[in-house]
Amino acid sequence: MLAWVRGEATAFERLYARHRTRLYRFLLRQLRDGALADEAFQDVWQRVIAARDGWRPEAAFATWLYRIARNRLADHWRARSHRPPAPDDADERIARVPDDDTPERSLSEFEERRTLQLALDELPEEQREVVLLRLEQELTLEQIGEITGVGRETVKSRLRYAMDKLRTRLNA
Repeated sequence: MLAWVRGEATAFERLYARHRTRLYRFLLRQLRDGALADEAFQDVWQRVIAARDGWRPEAAFATWLYRIARNRLADHWRARSHRPPAPDDADERIARVPDDDTPERSLSEFEERRTLQLALDELPEEQREVVLLRLEQELTLEQIGEITGVGRETVKSRLRYAMDKLRTRLNA
């Protein structure tokens, strides 16, 4: 980020390449709608570009990026005033994803993914957010605390409760 602030155009390309997939996955998991995730993804990167000249290395770039993403999600949910349920045709959409493996394996993997997604959906929003940031984005507890605006121990507690609930749900 510092290189990009100094004017190295290729530095932005490296930042984007390094963070785009995981950022998009985080947004998609939270919004559960490809079009909304695309829109939020573009908006987050636009905000990064707009904030370039004022950026200060007070936190890791990933922490700053996910704070922007989290704020964008908060704006979205405030505008919608609730988190929508999974689409009625979610099972059909997932079933239409092509897979070169055997039908039995595909079904088994689908069932596992669906079970995990349902278990994640049952978590309170604060716990789900911490789980996704920790497991999918591989952020530290401190980084998650900076993004969510809570202390490390609160992050740790939310993660522990979430993992306990997931284990119980998935082992049932």
